[in-house]
Amino acid sequence: MRFDVNCSILFTGLPLLERPRAARDAGFEGVEFWWPFASAVPGDREVDAFVNAIEDAGVRLVGLNFADDIPDGGRGLFSRPADAVRLRDNLDVAVGLARRLGCPALNALYGNRVAGLERRQDELALENLALAARKAAAVGAIVLVEALNSYESPSYPLVSVKAAVDVIEAVGEPNVRFLADLYHLARMGEDLRAALAHPLTGHVQIADNPGRGRPGTGELPLRELLAGYDGWVGLEYKDPDPDFQWTKEFA
Repeated sequence: MRFDVNCSILFTGLPLLERPRAARDAGFEGVEFWWPFASAVPGDREVDAFVNAIEDAGVRLVGLNFADDIPDGGRGLFSRPADAVRLRDNLDVAVGLARRLGCPALNALYGNRVAGLERRQDELALENLALAARKAAAVGAIVLVEALNSYESPSYPLVSVKAAVDVIEAVGEPNVRFLADLYHLARMGEDLRAALAHPLTGHVQIADNPGRGRPGTGELPLRELLAGYDGWVGLEYKDPDPDFQWTKEFA
């Protein structure tokens, strides 16, 4: 098991491009990000600056979201007709970053519901996920489909392992996998051990529950749950003053 830091939710007191170095200084070899730019198609200078920040810090980019609109309350673009062009323009940028940085996983947040367009949204999501998967496969990456929780994301339709897996199976591409965020799944009462053991699980993220804080601040038996897991585990929790002493319990 290897921990990586989600630098979009941790080290937020620092400018974004300084966070990979902060993660490395804290002892981590991997980082992940939500979409780290203000636009879906940033300029070359912005992209180069991000790549340089990762490389100069000496960390690996383990995961990256496609354009997601999270700062504005969005939860991805994959199923949203009004964002179809923006999403497809973004695919090549995100895949290009994965190629340059050797990033193995790209997270394709499904998108919030639009009233009256649900059926079209599901059709569009499958089309976009298949396209993203084929582009990602060309650079050796997987595409992740994530289940969130309905309390914090009431308009997001994938709020269970089954809902996410059904989408993955409907896409039918061999490199589409499930992102098991144990915090979101715990909030929905899912079987966390079963989620970790699911054959389609391709990446894991953690935060304690309740509160979405660092491990040890809530009730989840994360050390026991993750025992024997040998993949990357993304630290996607809130901690205004990052303290990683808890990781010693996992050594």
